[in-house]
Amino acid sequence: MSSQHTRSQTGLRRVDLTLRAESTFPVPYSDGYSVYGALLDALDSVDADVSQRVHDAPLGSVHSSGLLGPFGDSDRDYHKSVRNGEQYQLSLGIIDPSDIEIFQALVNAVVLEGDSLELSHGSLHVEAFESENETHEELLARASRADDPTLEVRFRTPTCIEEAGDVTTMFPHRVPVFTSLLGKWNRTAPEKLEFDLSREDIAGNVLEKPDPGRYDTHSVLVSRGETDDDETRSIMKQGFTGVCEYAFKDASESVENAVTTLALFGGYSGVGSAVARGCGTVSVELGD
Repeated sequence: MSSQHTRSQTGLRRVDLTLRAESTFPVPYSDGYSVYGALLDALDSVDADVSQRVHDAPLGSVHSSGLLGPFGDSDRDYHKSVRNGEQYQLSLGIIDPSDIEIFQALVNAVVLEGDSLELSHGSLHVEAFESENETHEELLARASRADDPTLEVRFRTPTCIEEAGDVTTMFPHRVPVFTSLLGKWNRTAPEKLEFDLSREDIAGNVLEKPDPGRYDTHSVLVSRGETDDDETRSIMKQGFTGVCEYAFKDASESVENAVTTLALFGGYSGVGSAVARGCGTVSVELGD
C-alpha cells in the first residue's frame, strides 16, 4: 500500500483511497449509505466518541463519495455487485478545522488499523492512500490566480440540493449549486474569509452549460427511520449526476474569485445534502 501525506494542521482535507475487492459480493444500489455505516463501524472500533460525534453532526462535517468503479448485476433486489479483483475509489472530505481529530481517526481506522473496508457481504482491501490538505485561505489564493476561468464540474454521485423544505433541485442550476457551497464555506471558513455573495450575484454573473448527453436523475437511499407503527422505512432523496460548465458574464473580480473558490471547495465538501452518505461528490477542472 502506498501513501502520500502533506501538512497536518489544515482545515480542508480530502482522502482518496484506492480499494480492491477481494471477492464478488452484493452492495445496495445506493452504496453510500452502506459505506457510511462501515466507516462509523471502523471508527467505533478505534474511537467511539469520535464516531458518535460524526453520526450526530447536524450539518455533516464529513463527505464520503461511496464506491466509485465498475459494478455488475446482482441476484438480490435493489443491489449491484462489487467485482472480484476490480479497483474502486473512495473519497473522503473534511471541511471543519475543528474536526482534524475525525480525519486522523478515519485514517487510523480504515488504513492503519484494518487496512480494509468491511461491508455487510464482503471487504475491500486498501491498496493506496493519498491525502490533499489546504487552508481556506490557500484555496482562495489558488482560485484568485485563475483569470476568467470556466469551471467544469462533474457531478459524480447523485447531488441532492434542497432549496425549500422537501423541494429538491433536479438540475445543476448555478444558484442552488453555488448557494449550497456558499453555506458550507461560510460555516467553516475563518470570519475574515466569509463571502458576502447573494443569489442575485450568482444568477446575474454566472451561466451554466450542462452536457445533455451526460445528465441523469436518481432516487437514492440515504437513511432509514421508523414509522408510527414502529416499522422500518427507507428515507430517499432525489438528485442528479452529469457534467456542467459554468462561465462568467460581466462578473466583478470579487464575484469571480468567490465562485471559483466555491467550485474548488466542492471537491472537499461535496454539494447539497447527504454528502456523508455518498451524495454530491464532484470533481472540478478550471479551463481558460
